[in-house]
Amino acid sequence: MSVCTMLLIIAAITVSWSGTPIAAMNILAIEPLTGKSHWNFMSALLRALTDSGHRVTAFTPLPDGERINYTEIDISKEMSSMDVGIDSHFVLENFRKSSLMIPLVMNWTRCICDIINEHPKMKDILNSEKSGYDLIIVERAASECVTYVAAKLDVPIIFSSPSPLKTTIEYSLIGNGPNPATVSHVMAYHSVPRTFYQRFTNSLFFVYSTFLSTRKEFEIKTNNPGEYDLMEPVKPSIVFLNTYYITEAPRPFPPNVIQIGGIHLQPPEYDIIPADILKFIDNSPHGVIYFTFGSIVEMSTLPDHIQNAYKDGLSQVPQRVLWKYDGEMKNKPTNVMTRKWFPQREILLHPKIKLFISHGGISGVYEAIDAGVPVLGLPVFYDQPRNIEHLVDAGMAISMDLLSVTKYNFFNAINELINNEKYRKNANIVSNHFKDRPMTPVRSVVYWTEYVYRHKSAHHLKSYAFTLTWYQYYLLDVIAVILLIIVPTIYITFKTLMYILWINNK
Repeated sequence: MSVCTMLLIIAAITVSWSGTPIAAMNILAIEPLTGKSHWNFMSALLRALTDSGHRVTAFTPLPDGERINYTEIDISKEMSSMDVGIDSHFVLENFRKSSLMIPLVMNWTRCICDIINEHPKMKDILNSEKSGYDLIIVERAASECVTYVAAKLDVPIIFSSPSPLKTTIEYSLIGNGPNPATVSHVMAYHSVPRTFYQRFTNSLFFVYSTFLSTRKEFEIKTNNPGEYDLMEPVKPSIVFLNTYYITEAPRPFPPNVIQIGGIHLQPPEYDIIPADILKFIDNSPHGVIYFTFGSIVEMSTLPDHIQNAYKDGLSQVPQRVLWKYDGEMKNKPTNVMTRKWFPQREILLHPKIKLFISHGGISGVYEAIDAGVPVLGLPVFYDQPRNIEHLVDAGMAISMDLLSVTKYNFFNAINELINNEKYRKNANIVSNHFKDRPMTPVRSVVYWTEYVYRHKSAHHLKSYAFTLTWYQYYLLDVIAVILLIIVPTIYITFKTLMYILWINNK
């Protein structure tokens, strides 16, 4: 085969995947939250685009450093009051209750909108006659105020969602409200509502949280309206969702929802594991357990009785333990090594890792799935219980209540997960399912972002539901008409029968 023929074949394959070639786009990205897991997802998404030749300018509180095609605007100082590393007492008191968490997060989102829109460089962009941006990528937090920049610049918007879809904003986001009979609330403690009780409570939770969200949004707009409230919110052309089939039960999505779960997974760099940690792992005859609660909750601030249960349980296992822990640990077991940071992906891929003890953050869940490692889940809040329950359903995890842990049930759960081979086998099956997909997450991001540009916002992908009122969407007008027809018909029929009976008896 000649060189020319090979080049033609490669060109044909490339065009068949990417569609009509387009010029490099100018993309404006905005990350409105300070959580590292949020930025890991957004950062990976943006890297896929810059590596494909598109130019990105990103407003972020967690700068990575500039590179080719990538410019950062550091907003960490402006958002320092919302920094990561939250006291566990605050999390347990506020984030585990929807009645407190939903209003709190909505207030945060509105404050963040003010911070970003008042930033001098953002003001320059908003006030320029021609911004030069082709589209905007932003994480849709709790409020639609994040769409103001897209409305002002009149460009398409793409949403990134680093977690499963927030149930309270799902309808406003994609025009498709979840069915509580088949789709668990994002904060539910079950993966899917299997029993009558779960369907019943799931339905109530859906109605209650939606009411909370709607009421809070109305309250904020009434008491403290912003400039962004004067403009119609922009509906997204595409929603990039950090889920995949193993962490999201089968459910209907409109065509503009693209699941790219695991996009943050980069090829491992084993040489970044510090020498002392690697030695600790390699010299463990019974293997290693990795224990972390991620970047948001400070493990050292957990109540003493919970920390003691963890220490006492881990001190009895034959494995060594790598425990991500802030500060100095009192009465640290001899088989435990603590650090403020571990190269998590590389550690989970090490063949000596036997178990991952996790809070159930979606990033860590995908790293465990990719590595085929069983999981002991201790979910704290938000989507974490549901994330862990999906792994439990897959037979690769056990879930425990964070506040009910004792050294005995903790120790027994660890032993079950490590010594019962079925959990490792199931973890490998899940890993194979996760990796078997028609298009990599990176390719999906590039293809669909370019698709939006090629097709001028891709309005044909958006749900028709956005043209309906809420009562039309739920068919209340149709139900009302049906009742208007049925009720008089039944009444007339009843009266007619009664009249006939009266005539016959006369």
